[in-house]
Amino acid sequence: MGKTLSEKILSDKSGIDARAGDIVIAPVDLAFVQDTTGPLTIRQFQESGRKGLANPQRTAIFLDHATPSPNRQLSNDHQFLRAFAKETGCLISEGGNGICHQLVAEMFANPGDIIVGADSHTVTAGALGAFATGMGSSDVAIALALGKTWFRVPESFKITISGRLQNGVHAKDLILHLIGILGADGANYKALEFDGEAVPHMSMSQRLTIANMVVEAGAKVGLFVSDNITKKYLATRGRGDKHKALHPDADADYEQVVNINVTELEPMVAMPHTVDNVAPARTLAGVKIHQVFIGTCTNGRLEDLATAVAILKNKKCYPHVRLIVAPASRQVLTEAMKAGYIQILVTAGAILLPPGCAACLGLHQGVLGDNEVCLSTANRNFKGRMGNPEASIYLASPATAAASAITGEITDPRRVM
Repeated sequence: MGKTLSEKILSDKSGIDARAGDIVIAPVDLAFVQDTTGPLTIRQFQESGRKGLANPQRTAIFLDHATPSPNRQLSNDHQFLRAFAKETGCLISEGGNGICHQLVAEMFANPGDIIVGADSHTVTAGALGAFATGMGSSDVAIALALGKTWFRVPESFKITISGRLQNGVHAKDLILHLIGILGADGANYKALEFDGEAVPHMSMSQRLTIANMVVEAGAKVGLFVSDNITKKYLATRGRGDKHKALHPDADADYEQVVNINVTELEPMVAMPHTVDNVAPARTLAGVKIHQVFIGTCTNGRLEDLATAVAILKNKKCYPHVRLIVAPASRQVLTEAMKAGYIQILVTAGAILLPPGCAACLGLHQGVLGDNEVCLSTANRNFKGRMGNPEASIYLASPATAAASAITGEITDPRRVM
C-alpha cells in the first residue's frame, strides 16, 4: 500500500516506515512563536532548565499580532521576547515586517519540512508541501529545547479539485465551501491533502489561502503537492535549491475523498458566529455592514490586494463604511506600492495599516463597536474575535470584501465587476 503526503514526510523525517495512527519522533526544521503566545512558551522553556536552544537559527520569534503595541503589558511582552532572542541567538522579526505565517512562507518553509508554531494557523506552510502544524505553548517549548517532537501520524482526507475557478470566484470561496461540507470539527486531527486537475493551475497565493484555513475544520495539517508552482515560488525566494518533488502515491489509503468541481462554485460567505455557517454571497444581499477588513495571513498577499484593487479602482467606499487594509508583509506592501495598488486603495477611502495581524485578533486597529457588522477576509468569525462579543463578523474573499465596501452591504462581486 502506498503512502499519503503526511506518511511520506513523517516517514522520511523519523526514519521509520510510518503509517496513519503510528507515533513518531521527528526533528523539527523550524519552531516559532508570536507575540501573544511567545511569552508563555518562553517561560515554559525557561522552567525546563535547558541552557540553550537546540537550533537557534531555526527558531524564530515574530512580533506581529499587536504591533505597534497598543498597551503597556504588550510592550513589556515585546521587551521580554527581544531579550530572549538576544540571549539565545534565535531569530526575531520586528513589528512591521509582517505576519508570522506569511514570513514563514517567504523565508523558511520548504517541501518535506516539519514546522511547528505556537499558533493554530501554522498550517499555512502546508501550501509548500511542509508538514506544518500549530501546537500548544508547552509542546513548542519542548521543540525549542530538543529540536524534535512527537507526532501521531494523521489519517488523511483527499480533496480532489476539478474544473476552473470562474470570474469573481477565488480560493477563499473554495475553502469556505469545503469547511461548510466538512463542518467545524469534521476533520479533527486529519490531514487534508489537495489534489486534482485544478491544483497545477493554482498560484502559491491561492494555495496559502486554502492551507491556512484547514484548521477551521479541525485538521492537523493541510498539504499541497510540491510541483512546478512550488519550484518557481521557491526560486523567487532564493530557495530554489530546496525544491524537491513531493506527491502522494497513487495507491495511498485515504479515510475519505471529497470531490469539488470549482467551475460550479460561486462566491461564498461564512456567517456569524462559526466558520462552517456558510452561504452564497448572493443570498446575503441586504445585510448592512459597518467595516470591511482586507488582510491577514489568509488574504493579505499581493494577489489579494490586486483582486480588491481591480474592483475598487475609480470607485469610493460607501458612506460610513470603514475599509481597513493591512498587507501581510513588508514585501507585500513594497510590491503593492510599486504596482500602484496603495494609491488606488487610499483614494477609494481605505485606511492603510502596517503589515501585521491588525484587526484580526481584536487587540487593536479595528475593534468593532456594539452591534456593528464587519465583513473580513480573515479566517475566524467567533464571538468576540475582533474584540467585541456584541459585534458580528462575516468572512469572505477580497473580491466580495471590496464589492461590499462599495455598496455598503454584503455583495456578490460579480455584480460590480
